[in-house]
Amino acid sequence: MKKKVLFISQEMTPYLPENEMSVLSRELPQGIQEKGKEIRTFMPRFGSINERRNQLHEVIRLSGMNLIIDDTDHPLIIKVASIPTARMQVYFIDNEDFFKRKQTVCSKDGTEFDDNDERALFFARGVLETIKKLRWTPDIIHCSGWFTSLAPLLIKKLMNEDPFFEKSKVVYTVFNDEFKNPLDKRMKDKVIEMGINKKELKLLDDPTYENLSKLAIEMSDAVIQGSESINEEVKKFIEESGKPFMPYHDKDSFIDKCNDFYDSIV
Repeated sequence: MKKKVLFISQEMTPYLPENEMSVLSRELPQGIQEKGKEIRTFMPRFGSINERRNQLHEVIRLSGMNLIIDDTDHPLIIKVASIPTARMQVYFIDNEDFFKRKQTVCSKDGTEFDDNDERALFFARGVLETIKKLRWTPDIIHCSGWFTSLAPLLIKKLMNEDPFFEKSKVVYTVFNDEFKNPLDKRMKDKVIEMGINKKELKLLDDPTYENLSKLAIEMSDAVIQGSESINEEVKKFIEESGKPFMPYHDKDSFIDKCNDFYDSIV
């Protein structure tokens, strides 16, 4: 039976501009699929993504659920597009409140959005609820970028007894993608309202980039270094965690190394 890998990505080409993360997030799923594994790939439907040019369309049977974030209902909309050259579909998590704006995580002048915590929470929860609707049980869930960092927490502490995720291994890739200002100070309360015990959330007392990364690492089964240079405090935390760790590899060997790494932890 083919192993199943769920990719939860912060950004991906050709839908967003090319950078280290977006290129790896595009090439890795295709490479892993070509090595015989079954894949699903998700990313946010940021407002800068041109739906007509990229031929996104809504998947009605998957849309329609409301997710509650901070006592407010937010409709979950699922869209999909295909990359014909890769024989690969990409699913997009969309919502008018969170993803209509034309920028990703900060405004044109570089100011980070005040609701990035809620946007990341909605995205992570949206992916997991959609996978359940697809009735697709992943062996590995690979999260890339800080915007995906709450997915490991939700999998391990909110959905850990769900048959879709109870046996899944979570891999988190750390990139050089730091945000400057801490997220909303009430972020911890919003996560508690979702049903997670506050004892698991001490790192969210101060929701900085470092602490959010540490929480994702703490909740993951294995860690990958995606950038040659990453935050030193986070790197030290990885080393001290004792988790299976794949160090940085350049683009030419990254897919092969990841495939072997997956096999070693499943």
